[in-house]
Amino acid sequence: MPAFSKILIANRGEIACRIQRTAQALGYRTVAVYSDADTDALHVQMADEAVHIGPAPVHQSYLNTQAILAAAQLTGADAIHPGYGFLSENPDFARACQQATLTFIGPSVEAIELMGSKRLSKLAMLDAGVPCIAGYQGSAQDDATLQQEAERIGFPLMIKASAGGGGRGMRLVHQREQLLEQLRTARSEAMNAFGSDELILEQALIDPRHVEVQLFGDRHGNLIYLGERDCSIQRRHQKVIEEAPCPVMTADLRQAMGEAALKAGRAVNYVGAGTVEFLLDRNGQFYFLEMNTRLQVEHPVTEMITGLDLVDWQLQIAAGQPLPLTQSQVTLTGHAMEVRLYAEEPAQGFLPQTGDVLRWEPAPGVRIDHGLLEGQTVSPFYDPMLGKIIAHGASREEARRKLLRAVEDKVLLGVATNQRLLIDLLKHPDFIAGDFSTGLIAEHFSVIPQHTASAEQLSLAAALFYQHSANQHSHPLARWRNTASAPVIYRLEINGQLHSVTIDDLPLTTDGRHATFVIKGVRRRIAYHLDGNRLWLPGLTVTDRTQQVASRPADASSGTVQAPMDGAIVDIRVCVGESVSKGQLLLVLEAMKMEHPLKAGINGTVKELRVVTGDQVRNRQVLLEIE
Repeated sequence: MPAFSKILIANRGEIACRIQRTAQALGYRTVAVYSDADTDALHVQMADEAVHIGPAPVHQSYLNTQAILAAAQLTGADAIHPGYGFLSENPDFARACQQATLTFIGPSVEAIELMGSKRLSKLAMLDAGVPCIAGYQGSAQDDATLQQEAERIGFPLMIKASAGGGGRGMRLVHQREQLLEQLRTARSEAMNAFGSDELILEQALIDPRHVEVQLFGDRHGNLIYLGERDCSIQRRHQKVIEEAPCPVMTADLRQAMGEAALKAGRAVNYVGAGTVEFLLDRNGQFYFLEMNTRLQVEHPVTEMITGLDLVDWQLQIAAGQPLPLTQSQVTLTGHAMEVRLYAEEPAQGFLPQTGDVLRWEPAPGVRIDHGLLEGQTVSPFYDPMLGKIIAHGASREEARRKLLRAVEDKVLLGVATNQRLLIDLLKHPDFIAGDFSTGLIAEHFSVIPQHTASAEQLSLAAALFYQHSANQHSHPLARWRNTASAPVIYRLEINGQLHSVTIDDLPLTTDGRHATFVIKGVRRRIAYHLDGNRLWLPGLTVTDRTQQVASRPADASSGTVQAPMDGAIVDIRVCVGESVSKGQLLLVLEAMKMEHPLKAGINGTVKELRVVTGDQVRNRQVLLEIE
């Protein structure tokens, strides 16, 4: 009898789509699960069968173990792949799968349990002789103990959620005065994201590289590593660009890091896909950071330089087969590079964004892992990562050049993304030279200006509004010139700024999705979406205010506190009638798995409080008034 034949994928979005592609290609049947927010999602449409498991919030759906096990029973699935997120590093979920006689496509419960705790795993790594960063990983978690240990370690230091990852529950503390508030925030974020508020403290290494080693083990005692990845380009401790191999890697350093990773794996008899993460300083010294007991988001770059399908390997190992290769048979060819496409606004502190996907056109010629469909809504309930763009080349420069072109050519309209930042990063001289650390974004992009429209973009926007208006009145214009004695002037709003634009002679043709135009003798083609008085161009949202009376939106100093995005109110620090000062924390909004503090813009008194803890709120909704 085969080990399993139908796989339920306990995840969503690009993760679920990626796993389904390999599973279906290998002849397995697949089952998707989905929440209210994902009824028409791509991963649901791709699956052979799909089961609704609850409301949009993750704790009522994708983290609901009983609902997922019930879906497996309902569909006759005999294996569960947890993806890389949600339940993939939850030992209780892995144990529940075993008890339900379902094959869990992942490592043992014991390995997940140990490595899922930064505190316990660090203790185990010290015992195994793996180099570790100085810090505190004790069981006492009270403020007094953590404060005392912080003083011993010294500042700056890192607070980390013991059960966490992806930057959640992680805070860099520069001064002791910040410690207690940062402990509170880290605990709250960790509890909401991982169900545990246990923390560790570590000495902060300033501007190291973040280098990780891909492990694979089977049930026959074999354990190998598949090279390394450099994941140093990060914002808010979350990865943005990953590549393989590491630009500064040497054969000796690769072997030393690989052997340290093998020590980590052998310490827990590791089976399946795993990643051992290290920090690498400029002197070539490396230190254990954590071990992720799952496939990583960035696994495609390893697949591209090894020529392997790592999900295929996962399924083979879960079915009891030995590793397909030995260590000596692993070869690395060329260079691969990946960017993560996030729904966020870098100019506003990487604030997550929500909205509708109005246009989605992936660039050809590269690999794109995503779960996007035109017409879907990017909600506040899940991680803001929308997908990944991955390129491979014979050299690092070839991979970078291909990736840059693909990021520039990708079209996603309707929701703000980090596309412009990715372009700027791929063009940055330090990145091109391979001379960078985890501090590159903080050092060179500490202030990211709001994207401003060029004169050409303003002219194009005005022309599109003009043509759309003419078409509505049954006067289609393919090539036109305004010949009236009085010029036609449009008032266009972009990022809260009004621009007066005079219609010029602009040869313009459109097909409803793309505009072709000629400016200064150069012919170009650009994607757009126009709906009423709103126009979306790559990187810009334009509102036609020509026929509207100008009004000034409330700013931070008006006393009106608005939600910066869709989300949930998780903490309220003030009450009506209370005196507050400028900069004081008023409320905490949780969106896309991160907490966002909302502070007073003026001194005054809380006049009105319009929300309670637990409320779901919309972008720009008024939450509180200060008088």
